[in-house]
Amino acid sequence: MDISVVIPLLNEEESLQELYDWIASVMQSNRFLYEVIFIDDGSTDQSWNKIEELAQKSDAVKGIRFQKNYGKSQALDAGFNIAKGRVVITMDADLQDSPDEIPELYDLITKENFDLVSGWKKKRYDNVIAKNLPSKLFNWAARRTSGLKLHDFNCGLKAYKNAVIKSVKVSGEMHRYIPVLAKNQGFTNITEKVVIHQARKYGSTKFGMNRFVNGFLDLITISFLSKFGKRPMHFFGLWGTLMFIFGFISAGYIGATKLYKLSQGTKAILVTDNPWFYIALTAMVLGTQLFLAGFIGELLLKSRDQEKYYKIQEKLNY
Repeated sequence: MDISVVIPLLNEEESLQELYDWIASVMQSNRFLYEVIFIDDGSTDQSWNKIEELAQKSDAVKGIRFQKNYGKSQALDAGFNIAKGRVVITMDADLQDSPDEIPELYDLITKENFDLVSGWKKKRYDNVIAKNLPSKLFNWAARRTSGLKLHDFNCGLKAYKNAVIKSVKVSGEMHRYIPVLAKNQGFTNITEKVVIHQARKYGSTKFGMNRFVNGFLDLITISFLSKFGKRPMHFFGLWGTLMFIFGFISAGYIGATKLYKLSQGTKAILVTDNPWFYIALTAMVLGTQLFLAGFIGELLLKSRDQEKYYKIQEKLNY
């Protein structure tokens, strides 16, 4: 199979027929062998009924229905698990991503041997204040943190080698950082392509300020995990040890100073009246806690399983 198109969706019943017809037209005109995987992330409208209708008409349509809304990352992960195409393309279901981009994305992966091609919506039709400016700030921070020179990390239109999507684990709200996750797995041949951004035709945007804030929190998380995710003791153990040593030396100095003054018959304040005593004590306690956090992190890392944080209610055509 040439291409798997993975489409997560939430309450997009109005656009699904038009989107699938458009994808099918592009695929057939280019003679691609393809599958379209719709992942219904807990829709409360008639989206799943529409997917069932499409699946009855075409074996190329596959569907996954979540029991409730788990999030875009979980939906993508479920789609990646069953995708069989040589090239896997993700896009949103709201018709803002153009299926006409698929042939060029496919060629960039198969002919130019890129591991991942990220779409760049250079000209956008979103609200400038509500979405464009926060996105620019977010993308700037992501570039500085990750080292990847991409302009639009959050663009839903991306193309991957199959090996890439089988290697990354997408959870939480990490879908924004799949290029970073791929890079951490050793897939470094990553580029971007300017793609068409179309105005939303149906429904309403799912973007909100909570996603903007969560995006920055996830950026901090993935930056930490990329450096210390497989060796938490290197971070917590190092700082824990340094803090404990600082506290221990400070406590030793306070005690030695007290004993010296007593031996010289000099008046000395009580150790507990010295503010440095509490600083030293706090440093030793925090140092011990950080060291233990690193140790527990190592234990959890070695014992964790690959639990999926979503529950599938129905499947279609596979």
